[in-house]
Order: sequence, then structure tokens, then C-alpha cells
Amino acid sequence: MTGRLRIVVGVTGASGAAIPLRIAERLARIDGVETHLVMSPAAHRTLSHEVGPDALLRMLEKADRVYDHDNIGAAIASGSFPTAGMIVSPCSMRTLAAIANGLADNLLVRAADVHLKERRRLVLMTRETPLHLGHLRNMCAVTEMGAIVMPPVPGFYHRPASVEAIVDHLAARAIDLLALPIAPLAEAWQG
Repeated sequence: MTGRLRIVVGVTGASGAAIPLRIAERLARIDGVETHLVMSPAAHRTLSHEVGPDALLRMLEKADRVYDHDNIGAAIASGSFPTAGMIVSPCSMRTLAAIANGLADNLLVRAADVHLKERRRLVLMTRETPLHLGHLRNMCAVTEMGAIVMPPVPGFYHRPASVEAIVDHLAARAIDLLALPIAPLAEAWQG
């Protein structure tokens, strides 16, 4: 592995596009981290709709490498390409189902599948509500395979003053779940 920690960020078209943008911004500020980005076609639309017309460019600028969603032969599709983990944010129920069932028909799902088979950290910020039994079973399946399911449910113990503060805290918590050799980013509960 290079001297840098490679983090894969996958973005699907589910609602919550501000969160992966904040994840990318936070990762870009950490010395020694290299961000590898793969986005579904629907993610492009959702990011523009929810965050604004310049959001896609901002996201792409924060990544060290950007991969085409259909490029199943990209570096992040191989277990021989070492990474320190992957975050899928938001993770649509379609993507969750594909990961849970090993249906690696695009690069995002294939990269997640590689993280599972190589026993690397995989954080899935599943985004849907309410949940039906199929969603819950898929969450159980990926958890049994080693993934961490982290629906973007805000905590209020830190008394967020804005939606931006909520997004920032969720992004920090997701990055912290990768267990990188850095100080925790999210404000911890003090009791």
C-alpha cells in the first residue's frame, strides 16, 4: 500500500446527498488520506437537486481519484488494491440488496463486495424509511458478512444548531467507524 490511507467513497442516488459531500470534504482535510470516489448515475442527479448545481463539481474536486460507475475493471474492483475502508453514503436499498446478495454488476457494488471478501471496513449509510422485512433482512445479511450498517440517524446530544451541524456530525461518525489511525472526528458523549 502507498504511504497514504486509501478510502473508497461510494455514493448512490438515495436522499441525503449532503452527507457524502461532507465526508469527501472532511477526508480531503486529513493528511495522509487518499479518497477514491465512485458515484451512481442517480447520485449525480440527487446531489444537484438536494445540494445545488455546483455540488457535483465540489464532490469531484475533493476526490483524489474518480471512477466511472460502469468500469468494473477499475483498481478498486480488486482485492489486490489495498484500502483502509469504504463508506457508501447514502446507500440506497437497491445497492444494499445488491451488496447483500453479491450482485456486483457495477463498480460501486463490486468495490463493496471486495471490502467484504477482504475483511476490510465497510460502512453502509442505508437510507430509507420506513423499512420493510426485505430491507431489514438485507441489513442483517451485510452485518453478518462484516459490514457496519449506519443509517444516517442524527444524534441530538451535541445540540446541533443547524442541518449543516447534523450533516457534519453524521459524516464524522461514518469516518470514525473506519477506525483510521487519527483522532476521532465526531464529538463524543461526555455523560
